[in-house]
Amino acid sequence: MKPNQPGSGLGTAGYRPTMSDERVEEIRELHKRLVAPAQDGADTEQTVSWLGLTLKVPSEVMTPCAVSPLFGKAVADEVKEGDRVLDMGAGSGAHGIAAAHKAAEVIAVDISPYAVAAVRANAELNNVGDRVKAHQSDIFENVEGLFDLIIFNPPFHWFPARNVAEAATTDENYAALTRFFREARGHLADGGRMMIFFSTVGDIDYLRKLMRDAGFRQELVFQHSGDFAGMPADYFTYRLS
Repeated sequence: MKPNQPGSGLGTAGYRPTMSDERVEEIRELHKRLVAPAQDGADTEQTVSWLGLTLKVPSEVMTPCAVSPLFGKAVADEVKEGDRVLDMGAGSGAHGIAAAHKAAEVIAVDISPYAVAAVRANAELNNVGDRVKAHQSDIFENVEGLFDLIIFNPPFHWFPARNVAEAATTDENYAALTRFFREARGHLADGGRMMIFFSTVGDIDYLRKLMRDAGFRQELVFQHSGDFAGMPADYFTYRLS
């Protein structure tokens, strides 16, 4: 797919930004700064402390951002004893591992094989390997069964990825996010709910449209104002049911 042209609005998958052309360009430039220079195959691993967990994050997997512990705490508060939990786009596995301390079972999925391997390693490292199962899936493609709780911290940006590492930070034309909301209802148990994290450094109004169109009841769990690589940003966690 060809990327959106600056100021063109309409994406190749039908996504149209809900913000001004000027705001689109601000976010595009922010994305370029965050991903440049490209990794060029660098094989590095970070060790991160996160809400009392120790996470090993390879270069191909997104490191939890500075505000992700806020979402992690909201997830930990939301999980009920005995819940079956799906961690969608699991990345390093942080949120699913946090949920596993109360959940009966966590299924963690990601399209990246590097992320799947990281989840497995981090679950073992944090002593929940018996309750966290990780496998590769393109959204719900390889997901079976119903879940009491689905958690999703999707990429905020909608630009094309140039390499594996960048694919962890951007979802071209929000194709994966759009599919998620079209298919999620079929994977929720009776009384099931979802926790979604997003930011104004992405197209927050498009996310809200997807939630409305899917017919979910929405509750704002928290809003936080902060900084995203030098750009003022608001962060939101929604509970959907």
